[in-house]
Amino acid sequence: MDSSWPKRYGFTLIELMLVVIIIGVLAAIVTPRFIGRDQEAKIAAAKANITNISIGLDMFGMDMGSYPDSLSELMVDPGSDDKWRGRYLNKAPDKDPWGNPYIYEPETAEGGYRLCSEGPDKEGSLDDICN
Repeated sequence: MDSSWPKRYGFTLIELMLVVIIIGVLAAIVTPRFIGRDQEAKIAAAKANITNISIGLDMFGMDMGSYPDSLSELMVDPGSDDKWRGRYLNKAPDKDPWGNPYIYEPETAEGGYRLCSEGPDKEGSLDDICN
């Protein structure tokens, strides 16, 4: 054995580049599978919230004979009518999963109400989530 050559410890540049390339390829394969998942989860949460709020609105409508003027009326006894049967929602529906307020319009032209989330962008686009 020749002791004039020192022992090498560590990685060569080629070995490091191969590891980086392999990690890059794996990231390119895996990342697209997870990108849309958060939007799917938010859409599912908005649909579930709208369904729950709609149930409260329908129960309020059956008891009171009309829909409330605002969603906050589902949780507070107006005190002026004996027909009110208690909280129709346990929690105020503050914001949709994107941080926007729910859009509620009582008494539409069709005779019901309209309850929507704007979705990921502004109101009136194709991704609005409505009852």
